[in-house]
Amino acid sequence: MNTSITLSLVLLFLPYEMEKSERIIMEKIKTLEPISVTLTTYTTSEKETDSTPNITASGFKIDTLNPMKHRIVAVSRDLKKKWKFGTKVRITGAGKYNGTYYVRDLMNKRYKKRIDILIGKNHKQIKLEDIKIYKI
Repeated sequence: MNTSITLSLVLLFLPYEMEKSERIIMEKIKTLEPISVTLTTYTTSEKETDSTPNITASGFKIDTLNPMKHRIVAVSRDLKKKWKFGTKVRITGAGKYNGTYYVRDLMNKRYKKRIDILIGKNHKQIKLEDIKIYKI
């Protein structure tokens, strides 16, 4: 088959497959019990992390040019007891931060029932209350 025709067919069905995948996830979380948390954001600066800001607590290496592409969430230690590194979670009620993320980092022990989403250094820091998070 011609390469351009194959590419056209893939591009034609890609949005359908993505929508289908999204529907499957949304159906699955309807049966799950969410945890209500506070959501904050963080960047890869030593001031907000530690002396190795481009490596998460799980050992995952962050692309410093586009850290948001990894969809990383850090969890407070009480949540870490529930979800191991690499766990896929779904966040709802957080506006533009809604979506699927991966647990790859850990927050300071002083925090409870809290998640921290990795953002770029030029993005605005936020804090949102009563955000729902589901393990998927």
